[in-house]
Amino acid sequence: MTRSELMAQLAAANPHLRLPDVELIVTTVFDGIANALAEGRRVELRGFGAFSVKRRDPRTGRNPRTGQSVQVTGKVVPHFKPGKELRERVNGGPLQAEAAIKAA
Repeated sequence: MTRSELMAQLAAANPHLRLPDVELIVTTVFDGIANALAEGRRVELRGFGAFSVKRRDPRTGRNPRTGQSVQVTGKVVPHFKPGKELRERVNGGPLQAEAAIKAA
């Protein structure tokens, strides 16, 4: 699902909201999550999951084309850990139901 598809779905589910208002809400939520992560804070959405940052240490890597050693700098990367409800929903979702039907 793309950002525009999300906004269209939210606007359809909430006809009392105008599309520009839905766009503002979605942008505000995403910006809030991104800003918290940029500050090194954790964002937890109960039932959905938790966003955090993980630190990767500098290391020596290899250039796959030449095989030459290359120094890779340390960095901070975003990390998402799904919550229990989301995991259960995904594991019991339509794809799993289709697999159970095919197996029968």
